[in-house]
Amino acid sequence: MESQDGITVQRALELPGLRAGLPEVVAGADRLNRTVRWVHAGEVPNIASLLKGGELLLTTGLGLGTRPAEQRAFVRTLAERGIAALVVELGPRFDRLPATLVETAGAAGLPLVQLHREVPFVTVTEEVHTEIVNGHYALLRRAEEVHRRCTEALLGGGGVPQVLRILADFAANPVFLETAAGQLLYAAAPAAGPATAPAAVDPLQIWEGLRGQRAARAAG
Repeated sequence: MESQDGITVQRALELPGLRAGLPEVVAGADRLNRTVRWVHAGEVPNIASLLKGGELLLTTGLGLGTRPAEQRAFVRTLAERGIAALVVELGPRFDRLPATLVETAGAAGLPLVQLHREVPFVTVTEEVHTEIVNGHYALLRRAEEVHRRCTEALLGGGGVPQVLRILADFAANPVFLETAAGQLLYAAAPAAGPATAPAAVDPLQIWEGLRGQRAARAAG
């Protein structure tokens, strides 16, 4: 599933630019659903201070340092900064990533990818950014469509239940309207269809389950 703020690391690796580099995930394979908000390429040792978080960092490894302690610190600072993933192109600096890098990235939960072939970083950057922008545009169009349909429903005399059904259809999930005290006023399920499996479940059952979870959290 794609985030509203970007694309996943997995999706970035599937794009032609990175795929041409024969990417190999050597750490953090269970974190490939992280959101990539932007792409940055650099070789300086203190590059973490230049980042904001959510970046897919491309490097040839020239700034990683030569000693294990330097390499551990490099990866840890990137993980603390909250980057989405670190992608290292083999060749200029490493024939294969040192175990220190792999182990540190794994312990920090940071996806670490090595590229076995040289790729133009500018191409990777352009592709990922285009994918992100296209996703934002699609989200805006979807929001406009929701607004249009809800407005038409209200102008046509429809009430809250009809608006909730429209929202449920777009979300492909049940939608609920509650009071500030948590009392259920309305519930709507998406129209039945192959892409809306939640519609097969009674929305009231889902709401009861959610209410139970809230009560458990409040009690805990």
